[in-house]
Amino acid sequence: MTNLTALTLADARKALRDKSITSVELTRAHLDAIEKAKGLNAFVAVTAERALRSAQASDARLAAGEAGPLEGLPLGIKDLYATQGVHTQACSHILDKFKPAYESTVTSHLWRDGAVMLGKLNMDEFAMGSSNETSYYGPVASPWLPPNWTPEHAKAALTGDKKGLLTPGGSSGGSACAVAARLCLAATASDTGGSIRQPAAFTGTVGIKPTYGRCSRYGMVAFASSLDQAGPIARTTRDCAIMLRSMAGRDPKDSTCYDAPVPDYEAAIGRSVKGMTIGIPREYRLDGMAGEIEALWSEGAQWLKAAGAKIVDVSLPHTRHALPAYYIVAPAEASSNLARYDGVRYGLREDGGDIVGLYEQTRAKGFGAEVRRRLMIGTYVLSAGYYDAYYVRAQKIRTLIKRDFETVFAAGVDAILTPATPSAAFGIGEKGSADPVEMYLNDVFTVTVNMAGLPGLVAPAGLSATGLPLGLQLIGRPFDEETLFTLGAVIEQSAPKLKAPAPWWA
Repeated sequence: MTNLTALTLADARKALRDKSITSVELTRAHLDAIEKAKGLNAFVAVTAERALRSAQASDARLAAGEAGPLEGLPLGIKDLYATQGVHTQACSHILDKFKPAYESTVTSHLWRDGAVMLGKLNMDEFAMGSSNETSYYGPVASPWLPPNWTPEHAKAALTGDKKGLLTPGGSSGGSACAVAARLCLAATASDTGGSIRQPAAFTGTVGIKPTYGRCSRYGMVAFASSLDQAGPIARTTRDCAIMLRSMAGRDPKDSTCYDAPVPDYEAAIGRSVKGMTIGIPREYRLDGMAGEIEALWSEGAQWLKAAGAKIVDVSLPHTRHALPAYYIVAPAEASSNLARYDGVRYGLREDGGDIVGLYEQTRAKGFGAEVRRRLMIGTYVLSAGYYDAYYVRAQKIRTLIKRDFETVFAAGVDAILTPATPSAAFGIGEKGSADPVEMYLNDVFTVTVNMAGLPGLVAPAGLSATGLPLGLQLIGRPFDEETLFTLGAVIEQSAPKLKAPAPWWA
């Protein structure tokens, strides 16, 4: 039998409909792969019994010709999404043992379309991080080996603190790892400042952050409400298109959700790019940027040009202010959103002698160091003496960033091509321990998209000098994800094909 975990989402869908495999077989193959990959720490909860029950029900519907768009396809779900009766903690100790009595809109759309849930995926605590090292459940290890590491060396590191193994990026590190390691066909993820696109770039997968409002945020544990957006990570552009069509859609429970029919994104794959205009923003050429990133960016532009697109230089002058403005707006919103976690009604509860002590002890022990850091920053910038100096000014910069993009698109540009990350994946424990700003700089190419509410897609485009995946980012007009899928498919077809990492962890 074919190695079922090697199938793409689209291939598995076809095999199920052709009845050459069953959903139960497909689900068992992925559950076996998850069991062998425990050391990677991608999953924080595995729902094996539920998955097999769902697979059996899917096989019955497939046999009756009643298949949904995702019928029988096993997926991983980021621990940020509320799943009724199933572990949902945003990988934080403060939500210890929390199992919600409700379902997020995104996951309810997936179950409506027949998908099978394998379990919940590891992530940075409350989605605050760029390396999946802030999770209460420990870091996720990338399936890609560090340069010059042997499988035996890496396997030994899995049993310790994982230092030196590569990070899969964050905050959706578990999602990216699980997809790259063939533990699930695709995964839900979320993106507040690059948390879909950076992990996709680090692991050789495809990820799309849709336009703000394209997917409902109901049932997603909130980090920064005006920036958070749901999206998928998958192995191919087509797989991402299939996933997003199911995930997206109007929701009366979310007033910010876009009320319009969801396009058939898969139909955008293979369309001609002739006549499209692609902008290359000069401000993304940063001092000290690695030469291989610059070279890959130029090569990506040539691939699109060869396919018939026109390449033009554009200017986004307020880009240099995006990162500091983001790290004011996001912590400010987080400090408001996370105020609800106090130990009174659910989650962790630490005795403090009185109600104030209970709040203090619960929050001190329940939140990790990075979350506490961002809450302090957010509380500071919202305080009476600094609100105008920091928060209001950051929101004004956000408006200017959005206006920059509007000006470029109004001039006839269909999409913008940029690097996805300033480097290939780095090692666990390598950054951020002494200087958190060093970690924050990983978001330098991605935060503008969230600040402006635009869609952004990352596709694998090549390998670094040390043999690690590198990605390119495409930024589109609001609610024009279709163009990104068309262009992303061109990059995917033009770039050298990446081989999946051998399962050294098994």
